Amino acid sequence: MILLLIFAFLAGLVTILSPCILPVLPIILSTSVGGERAGRAYPIGVVSGFVISFTFFTLFLSTIVRISGISPDLLRYIAVVIIAGFGFSLLIPRFQSFFEYAFSFLSHFAPRTNNKAGYGGGVAVGLSLGLLWTPCVGPILASVISLAITGSVTLDTFFITFAYAMGAAIPMFAIMIGGSNLLHRIPWLLAHTTHIQKAFGIIMIITALGIFLNWDRRVQTYVLQTFPQYGTGLTTFENIAPVQKQLERVNGKNTEQTNSGKPLFDLQPKGVKAPELIPGGVWLNSAPLTLTQLKGKVVVIDFWTYSCINCQRTLPYLRQWYEKYKDSGLVIIGVHSPEFEFEKNEKNLAKAVADFGLLYPIVQDNNFSTWKAYRNNYWPAKYVIDKEGNIRYTHFGEGGYDESERVIQALLKETGATNVPTSLNNPQYQTYAKTPETYLGYARIDRFASQERIIPDKVFLYSVASPMENNEVAFVGNWEVTREYAAPQKGAKLFMTFESKEVYLVMKPTGTSAKVKVFVDGVAQYFGKDAMGGVVTVDADRLYTLITLPSPGKHTLQLEFEDGEVQLFAFTFG
Repeated sequence: MILLLIFAFLAGLVTILSPCILPVLPIILSTSVGGERAGRAYPIGVVSGFVISFTFFTLFLSTIVRISGISPDLLRYIAVVIIAGFGFSLLIPRFQSFFEYAFSFLSHFAPRTNNKAGYGGGVAVGLSLGLLWTPCVGPILASVISLAITGSVTLDTFFITFAYAMGAAIPMFAIMIGGSNLLHRIPWLLAHTTHIQKAFGIIMIITALGIFLNWDRRVQTYVLQTFPQYGTGLTTFENIAPVQKQLERVNGKNTEQTNSGKPLFDLQPKGVKAPELIPGGVWLNSAPLTLTQLKGKVVVIDFWTYSCINCQRTLPYLRQWYEKYKDSGLVIIGVHSPEFEFEKNEKNLAKAVADFGLLYPIVQDNNFSTWKAYRNNYWPAKYVIDKEGNIRYTHFGEGGYDESERVIQALLKETGATNVPTSLNNPQYQTYAKTPETYLGYARIDRFASQERIIPDKVFLYSVASPMENNEVAFVGNWEVTREYAAPQKGAKLFMTFESKEVYLVMKPTGTSAKVKVFVDGVAQYFGKDAMGGVVTVDADRLYTLITLPSPGKHTLQLEFEDGEVQLFAFTFG
């Protein structure tokens, strides 16, 4: 843990050199002038506010949004208003006094100083910076954020986030103090302090306006396009093996992608006691079961969700194992922990179970009760439990089918079964995807390439500038983007650059059905099994196969929505 804290701190230090910091750098520079008359109190306030804000909102923003329904963009806009307010305070002296007085209540947390109002004003700016800084996180903190999304915030994750924030705060503090000292050491600057303050006030206001209008992302994009190597390698030290091992312990999971197929436990004489299945969910194909009543049998717990393509590709193996070993004492229990709201519907799940031909017991885990009991983090995830109720082996993601089946065979023999088949006949599936899973709701969307910032829960007109970078998605036309899905209006379009052989999309009709036209590189071609003649008929809440290419490669997907009666949840690739 000490090693991870050190690297988190160092990652925060180098963040100041990252391209994503450029849009807020003028704010930091402005504070060196704005707090000049408050001495060290003002920059100390900025740093204090930043550390508190960044740590708190990184860990708890998802929970706050979920409980209160407040849009995360609303909090960002509040931060922008505060930044603009301090810009006006530099520009208008009377406004400066009023603004600092308004935040004087924050001075109760100040270190001993003769200017507590300056500290309070600095804290307000720092609190705002904490909200605006989040996009600059690196691999270490991104791993922690993935836990925060599911509410799995621990003392370890708190200290990691705090160490990261402290590392980022030090160069920020140095810039502010350095700027203030520069003012005092150069006579010309000292004589023109008032004019310099007003100039920085204007810069601060323009910066706040730019962030509000999404210019900050355009600045960052321009810099990266002009200087492609700028910032490259700043956080590569976060990926070294010792750090990844530390993250695995904190997260309780393997830090590689979910399809890596890395086992958590080797098969050993005695494993970890398996948590009991948490009652409360509806059971399909069986009456409710408990691990206690299944003692003496080998049990495979499979965490899955029916619209997940990675889960779907494991189902043929599970069906085969169930038929092959059920008479030898194998029990497979599918724990359905839904990724999307529509997957919580019992009828939708029952239809999916029938469509996939699953005959083994399935239990709904809509509240993630059993998921949390197992401290699980993946779809799909398999936990193999022996006759004594101990977890002897786990496997996350796809792959490793022969290894998993050998474990099942070995554990069945431990029960004394003599009719255990010994052959292995698992089909091989190869994935060519280099584009990661891409969500379309604002809670988890990434690599968004439309020129406008997403306006949550409202119909808004979007556009896109070409060319798009690899693995980016863009909306064109009128869209309503909610926390979980994006809903195109009539005539809207979607563009995405990808590298894979197959493209899948989870969709849900809002009426009886909806039509979606599919194009690859601007041409109606390479249709998947659900895109008959280049048109997908969306008539159920499920995963649709849009494209099947003859060979993997880089392409641009274009979708057109003529009726606007569909909701889009997430892309996956194969």
